[in-house]
Amino acid sequence: MVLLGQQHLAAHRGPSRRSRALVLAAGLAVLLSGGWLLADRYGDRPPWAEDVAYEAGFLHGNRVRQYDPTGEEAAELLAGGCERLAASGDAGVKAAYDPGRWATGCRDGAAGKQPAEQGLLG
Repeated sequence: MVLLGQQHLAAHRGPSRRSRALVLAAGLAVLLSGGWLLADRYGDRPPWAEDVAYEAGFLHGNRVRQYDPTGEEAAELLAGGCERLAASGDAGVKAAYDPGRWATGCRDGAAGKQPAEQGLLG
């Protein structure tokens, strides 16, 4: 490219291929070690397991309420059915993270309430 009034072109060299490869390898090592540490720390349990348990319970209660034409099943959940499901282990894996939060979410969903702590600002 020729610019008017400029006598010579100047080439600016960037980092070498070796430097780029070293930075890429170091970044990849940091990401892999961070992922390994998270997996080692939490295993099968997600970092925010209490929130996951609440949301799973809320979805269960909400689905029962929506697909219950007579309202009997939702009333049964509100009368202690959520706690019985969580205690018996029939609520699923996510309820095992925090059975109390799962039951709270289930009651909120069965009652038709808005989910607690929904959204970015909680």
